[in-house]
Amino acid sequence: MTSSHDHPDSAHLRPDGLDDATVAALGKLSEALETVEHARGLLYGFHRLTGAADLALGEAVDAFREAGRDELADSLEKELVGRNVIEGRWTFQIVEDYDDGYYAAFRDQERAARDELAAGRRHLFESEMKEDRRSHGLRHHESRPDPE
Repeated sequence: MTSSHDHPDSAHLRPDGLDDATVAALGKLSEALETVEHARGLLYGFHRLTGAADLALGEAVDAFREAGRDELADSLEKELVGRNVIEGRWTFQIVEDYDDGYYAAFRDQERAARDELAAGRRHLFESEMKEDRRSHGLRHHESRPDPE
């Protein structure tokens, strides 16, 4: 099978003159960004789970009150409901600080490196790896989707 989708599109071909070492370095930088993206997702999970725990805690406080355990309910409400998870911050503030600081700087630097060295092209290392590893000409081993 030889077709227009049995080779990478131009967005995934290395620009002329871009050497193997630079493609590999850009690939490693991309891998690092993907790890940061994963960490960011876990941070959002922490944010959501902590929020869900605080809401469930509020329900537990109400249940203790209904059970006549006002002293325990008061203690839980005073000490834990709405408490900062770290000094001065709820989880949304941690997420915002991460997004606006480290995450934004990392994305900007990765994009700047790609723009400077590879005409902004993404995943060149992976695209070349795919071309090396796939069985050319076989169904389900196409380089990209059929353009239809």
